Amino acid sequence: MAYGYITKLNENVKRKHVRFNNRYGIAIGGDLYTPKDLDENVKYPAIIVGAPYGGTKEQGPCVYANELVQRGFIVLTFDQVYMGESGGEPRNVSDPSLFAESFSACVDYLGVRVPFVDREKIGVIGICGSGGFSLSAASVDTRIKAVATTSMYDISNVRDMMGLSKEAIDDMKKALCKQRWVDFENGYPEYIPSFPEVPYKDVEALPQTDSITNEWNRFYAVPRGHHPNARGGFTTTSQLSMMQFSCLNYIDEISPRPILFIAGDKAHSKSFSEVAYEKALEPKELYFVKDAEHIDLYDNVAKIPFDKLESFFVKNLK
Repeated sequence: MAYGYITKLNENVKRKHVRFNNRYGIAIGGDLYTPKDLDENVKYPAIIVGAPYGGTKEQGPCVYANELVQRGFIVLTFDQVYMGESGGEPRNVSDPSLFAESFSACVDYLGVRVPFVDREKIGVIGICGSGGFSLSAASVDTRIKAVATTSMYDISNVRDMMGLSKEAIDDMKKALCKQRWVDFENGYPEYIPSFPEVPYKDVEALPQTDSITNEWNRFYAVPRGHHPNARGGFTTTSQLSMMQFSCLNYIDEISPRPILFIAGDKAHSKSFSEVAYEKALEPKELYFVKDAEHIDLYDNVAKIPFDKLESFFVKNLK
């Protein structure tokens, strides 16, 4: 297994590191997955896979890519700007508009630089937080022909996600704005990682916290999903960007292009998919995976419904 990738590359799949710029000139580091017996004279459908919020291409996206290439697709994974092997300073800054833009930059790359990709047959999969960003991208980028989300999170929905009162929202804004003074004076933004630099040896060694934090730790803080470029969270004041942007504002404009929402029936994030499904117009589908929690759809190949994803993209990238 190559360093940092959480799954072994299938013997019939080839992975190549690629690099290209978004329309703001920020470099995006990605991996292009192709079959080893690739016929470059054939035009293939392609799928872009976005990582969970704060995650990298070496985690969940490589699991999806490894499987989907074997099912007939070219797959591009990438690190978000300010993250991993992508450009942008300072590091670990989060901006929802730029994170949505990254999906469109990937479409640019596939449609221009990869001659064996059919630019009229490009779809996206957004895992966790990338679900919201992929929907935001598709709402304006008509080149994205089909969207699937798995374990979707709408990170931009800060107010509802935290259940904040008007007073609590005001207090949060005041604290974040005070932090801006501190960041400016220091010359760099505050960043407090959520996960250890060195992973715990196993789940039994993890500290016990609340149930949702425990779930994150069972992926990111142990060898299962740990990666040095994915320590969790973003710069503290990044929260301000999320408070002035909504990923789902124009989700209805994706129609008539199809959306598939996939969530675990036991996932703490299940409601995000349900809300987005209600806001979207047809064609749309909400699919629940039995006996699956949120992180199961990151890397558990026995529970990620690849047959469902394959049939969805075969049908809609034709």
